[in-house]
Amino acid sequence: QTYAPKLILLDITDISCIRDVAKEILNCYGCVDILINNASMKVKGAVQSISLELDKKIMDANYFGPITLTKAILPNMISRRTGQIVLINSIQGKIGIPFRAAYAASKHAAVGFFDCLRAEMEEFDISVSTVSPTFICSYHRPPAPGNWEASIWK
Repeated sequence: QTYAPKLILLDITDISCIRDVAKEILNCYGCVDILINNASMKVKGAVQSISLELDKKIMDANYFGPITLTKAILPNMISRRTGQIVLINSIQGKIGIPFRAAYAASKHAAVGFFDCLRAEMEEFDISVSTVSPTFICSYHRPPAPGNWEASIWK
């Protein structure tokens, strides 16, 4: 039998549709063996210049999105007593740097949630991992000269 994967799109910032997409995935494939939470949104700016609306959007993408998706998939993993959940996070979930308060806060929150989840899922033989890489160049083109981040990417 040939396997033809179905493309299922998910906007991790649209919290209201995540459960429906998870249900569609489970209906289509039956289960999820490995869930990798890798979506992320970042913003750079001084605390006083970032709007509360943008703070909330960052928190939706980096915290509420991954936990909502995880909670939607988790009952299936628990019933099967197997699975692996991975959070690709950031070193900024452990330390803060200037001009990244909203991003760092969302990443700190995610680490706290997935650390607790790891302890809770041990009895169900579900592995929960958090990967916290250091700075990653996510630019499609190099940053402009004079950008303080430019030296990091060299």
